[in-house]
Amino acid sequence: MSSERGDWQCTGLRWDHSGPALSWLHPTRGERSSPLPPDRPLAFTIGERRRCVGVRRGGRHTPCPEGASLSLSAVSAQCPQCARLDRSHSVAADTIADDPRPYDVYLAWFGPDLIKVGITATEREGVRLLEQAALSYALLGRGPLMSARRAEAVLGAALAVPDRFPYAAKRTARHALPPQPLRAAELAALHERARGLPGLPESLSVMDFRPVHHDTAFHLERLRPPDGTVEPAAGQTLAGTVAAVAGPDVYVETGDGRLLLTDARQLAGWPLSAAPPEATTTVTVRAPAPSGPDALF
Repeated sequence: MSSERGDWQCTGLRWDHSGPALSWLHPTRGERSSPLPPDRPLAFTIGERRRCVGVRRGGRHTPCPEGASLSLSAVSAQCPQCARLDRSHSVAADTIADDPRPYDVYLAWFGPDLIKVGITATEREGVRLLEQAALSYALLGRGPLMSARRAEAVLGAALAVPDRFPYAAKRTARHALPPQPLRAAELAALHERARGLPGLPESLSVMDFRPVHHDTAFHLERLRPPDGTVEPAAGQTLAGTVAAVAGPDVYVETGDGRLLLTDARQLAGWPLSAAPPEATTTVTVRAPAPSGPDALF
């Protein structure tokens, strides 16, 4: 159940090529979504208790059998039991090695010297890169799942390309954004080195370099370092308009001119009820972290 009262429960933020949207679940009325284009009013009051969102797979939702409570600050909106069930069918956990679908190996650019390697199902057409808040990316190759996994490992071992970064590093880097040609040049140099590696699987079809940039999708021209980060808690209200969305991060301009960063991963699990646009913002706001190289990691 989404809450004792049967409210709409936020289940996080989802991306597709039409843009980002908050997703919702109701115990009797099913699922819906709310698109988040720039300048859309966004005003809600947080309900009484944050609960596990259960498991969603193949377009079907399975509620958490325990209706487990979640901590306020948890990034994951699943209890340990549901998280284990979800991970048991996860590509990331190497639990579905016989997946017949083709996979893409990508190089994702999050900032200067912040390029990671990863894989995503070809059928998702790059949505995974939107979810991860990659500012630019390029595909390296396409092939069966295990070939893509092998290529990912080769890049990690031969070129020291990681498969993840701390999320704080991604956030900090997007506010001092080099122009697209410089991002493309850094990606191109690594792409060229990767193409020449002798250990790439023969079943991987190596692809020509074609960079993709997410400036427009994320509305990066509207971003500036936020005045603080929302820390959701019961009974609090956030009211303003959407400035931009990057990955799971929703930037909200409040009536008093502040730009607040809201991590939709921490909204997931809460029942949220509509508040009038003129409502006063009462959410707890954490001050910005110190800037500088030590703040990245």
